[in-house]
Amino acid sequence: MIGQRSATSTVSGAHFAFTDRWGGVSAVPYEELNLGGAVGDDLAAVRTNRELAAKSLGLAADRVVWMNQVHGAGVQVVDAPWGDAPVPETDALVTARRGLALAVLTADCVPVLLADPVAGIVAAAHAGRPGMIAGVVPAAVRAMTGLGADPARITARTGPSVCGRCYEVPEAMRAEVAAVEPAAHAVTSWGTPAVDVAAGVHAQLERLGVRDRAHSPVCTLESKDHFSYRRDRTTGRLAGYVWLD
Repeated sequence: MIGQRSATSTVSGAHFAFTDRWGGVSAVPYEELNLGGAVGDDLAAVRTNRELAAKSLGLAADRVVWMNQVHGAGVQVVDAPWGDAPVPETDALVTARRGLALAVLTADCVPVLLADPVAGIVAAAHAGRPGMIAGVVPAAVRAMTGLGADPARITARTGPSVCGRCYEVPEAMRAEVAAVEPAAHAVTSWGTPAVDVAAGVHAQLERLGVRDRAHSPVCTLESKDHFSYRRDRTTGRLAGYVWLD
């Protein structure tokens, strides 16, 4: 996989991958492997980066499905890339098509990858604070079960994201989030109100019956190997990919 801090894993034919920022062609401030096409980077560089990332994963770039993410709870079931059609606004993708990779872009939000290899169903979700509150991850799991997946068989992997020790928010915002998902209540390392989105996502998955779960230890704000919007504002985007053999 491109980049020294990238992470990949395989479980029963389901593949999970999370990129870091290295190994691409984008210039400052998007250096190097920016995979986001709506952040101000040169689009030719983004296309090259997406091709490089796909190749390093053994994928064809034209077999990767992307999203126009809007911090909501929308889910799209797909069986092919969008082609020349506009990429729809959604924050989760689900497919039963083997060999079709689903991608999610992040730069502090939680990338959520889900797979039931027995049923042949995978999903990718973008869970920032608003999406976690709105229930994008439960919506993705419901869409998977609607196609035949079983939560008890689902493997869940969440990638690099800003941690609860760093995601400072106003007290009123923390209270609003915790009223919906108590597990997301957090305190920064310097003692101020915070939100732990990843903890909230994993609590939601636990209630849904998803037991096989793992979370990246990388905090994007703390890691210079990863893009962080909260740290840098103008920056690139990481990607998480999930697909089945």
